[in-house]
Amino acid sequence: AVVSTQSTGSFKQTSRIRLTMKLLLFSSIMVVVAVAHYSNYDYEHMMSQIPFGYTMDSASCENATIYSYHIHVLFWASNANHTAGAIKLRNQFIQQFGKDGDIDNCTIVPGDPAPGHHMCKYPIRLEHFGPFLTAQYAFFVQPQQLQVTSAWMLQHRGIYDVFIHPNSGCETNDHISWAVFSGNTWPLDATKMTCHYPGCVPKPHN
Repeated sequence: AVVSTQSTGSFKQTSRIRLTMKLLLFSSIMVVVAVAHYSNYDYEHMMSQIPFGYTMDSASCENATIYSYHIHVLFWASNANHTAGAIKLRNQFIQQFGKDGDIDNCTIVPGDPAPGHHMCKYPIRLEHFGPFLTAQYAFFVQPQQLQVTSAWMLQHRGIYDVFIHPNSGCETNDHISWAVFSGNTWPLDATKMTCHYPGCVPKPHN
């Protein structure tokens, strides 16, 4: 009986060792397959999207740092009353948040993340500009100003549509994945978005 018990114990131990070795071998095979698939498809695809001179790490937009925000108001330039009301809303925002009743004009390119830049206003665009297909204007705000400025705009927008998006340098993510509309959702022309890596500063729009 003693010999039988020892034999049974040795058999169980040997079986466990074999099972462990099989699991390790299976795991190794899966790692090789995963790496091979990543190298053959994903890596080449991602590398093809990276501008010349930038490394894999600097080009990753998945968790890009957000440096600033834009608050846009969209309206119909073909309607005089609609335009006048949009401009009135713009002036009210300036009175609410400007120093001495005004906000500096932006001297930075639209889409520039501009870390640490102070609040500023972009000019009123009555025709399509950049990715926007309708009349609009925008304010550049710092992250710490977003809550109070966006809350005011959302509560006072009236009939106007508001579009708020971050600025990270990854323009597609900023305008499509991470943006929000209050009111109606307007289409955007994504072909006008030329920055696709963190910290990128786009060229001026025509």
